[in-house]
Amino acid sequence: MGLTSHKVLALSALVSLLLVVGTVWLWPRLAERSWLAVLGRVGTIVVTQVAVMCTLGLAANNYFSFYGTWADLLGTTDNSPVTIQSRMVDGRHTGIQQISSENVRGSGTVGREPAQVGKLDQIRIPGATTGLASNGYVYLPPQYFQPEYQDKKFPAAIAITGFPGIAKNLITKLNYPATELQLIRDGKTPPTVLLMMQPSPVLPRDAECEDLPGGAQTETYFAKDVPQALRSAYRVAEGVGSLGVIGNSTGGYCGLKLAMKHPDVYSAAVSLSGYYEADDFGDNLFPGDDHRRNLANLDWRLNNLPKPQVSLLLGGSKKGDGDYYRQTQKFIAAAKGSATKLSWIDLPSGGHNFDTWSRMLPASLGWLGQHLKAPA
Repeated sequence: MGLTSHKVLALSALVSLLLVVGTVWLWPRLAERSWLAVLGRVGTIVVTQVAVMCTLGLAANNYFSFYGTWADLLGTTDNSPVTIQSRMVDGRHTGIQQISSENVRGSGTVGREPAQVGKLDQIRIPGATTGLASNGYVYLPPQYFQPEYQDKKFPAAIAITGFPGIAKNLITKLNYPATELQLIRDGKTPPTVLLMMQPSPVLPRDAECEDLPGGAQTETYFAKDVPQALRSAYRVAEGVGSLGVIGNSTGGYCGLKLAMKHPDVYSAAVSLSGYYEADDFGDNLFPGDDHRRNLANLDWRLNNLPKPQVSLLLGGSKKGDGDYYRQTQKFIAAAKGSATKLSWIDLPSGGHNFDTWSRMLPASLGWLGQHLKAPA
C-alpha cells in the first residue's frame, strides 16, 4: 500500500487505538514495584506514543503532500534525468542595497575567483512605486566578471520560493547557484543572472502576489519594482524576452500569474508544484469581490480572457502531490487552441517537497535559460 493510501492511514489509526486500549487494560497489571513492571510501563508508553505520532504524521503528510511514496520518505527515489514534454497549444531607481557578497558555494568552487564560479550577493530590493521592500540574493555568473563580457548585458530570472519560505531556501535547500553554474559549464543554458526571493514582501501575510485594494501592491512590486531595481543595479538586459520567472509551490503560482498578466515583463515562467488559483486560506484576500478572485484564478483567465503569448513550463508529479496532476491537466486543456507555448515535466511520483523540486531543477533552469534572450 502506498504512503498516501487511506488504507495505510486507517490501519495506523486502528493500531494506535488498539495500543491505547491495551495500555489502559494492562496498566493495573504493571503496577508492581519491580524492574519488569517498570520496563513494561515504559514500553507501553513508548510504543503507544510512537504509534500515535505515526498516525498524526501520516495524516499531516496526506493533507500537505510532503512525501508522495515510501521511496520519497526513505530517500530512495529514482534520480535519473527528467524529461520535458512540450507542444504548441494553439523614473529609474537605483536603490538596491548590497548586504554581503561571497563566491557561490558548491563542489570545487570554494575560494575560487568570481570569474570562475560567479558571485552571490545578499541584497535588499526596494519598491520605487509600491514602497515595499524585501531581502533576496543575486547570483552573478562567471561571465559577468570576465573581460570579454564587460560591456554585455545578461538575461535574468527571478526565482521565488514557496510560502512561508525564505529566499535562503533557494540556496541551502535547492542550490540554485551551483545548479546554474553547472548548466552554464555544460552549455545547457546561457549565462543568466538569478535573483532569488521570497513570495511575500509583507510577511507574515501571504499576499499571493496580489495587489490588495487599500493595501500592499505585491503584484506591482514583482511586475514593476523588482525588474526596475535589478536592472538599475546590475547589467541586466531590457526588452521583451530578457526576463523570466521560476518558483515552487506558492512561488510557482506567482510565476505563472506574473507571466500571464505581464507577458511584456516575463516572457517565460516555470512552475514547480505550483497551483492555479490563489490560496485564500485565512487571509481574506478577496472579501466579497468575486471578480478579483476570478482574475487570480489562472484557469478562469484562460477560459475567459485572451490567452497570453508566453512560454510556460509546468513541473510536478503524477502521484503523491495531492490534486496537482488533475489540476495541471485541466490547465493544459484550458490553454488548448491558443498561441501559448506549454511544456511540462511529469514525474511518476513525488511529494510537495524540496527533494521533488531538486529533481526537476536542472531541466527547468535549462529550459528557462533557453527561452530568454539578451542583446548581442
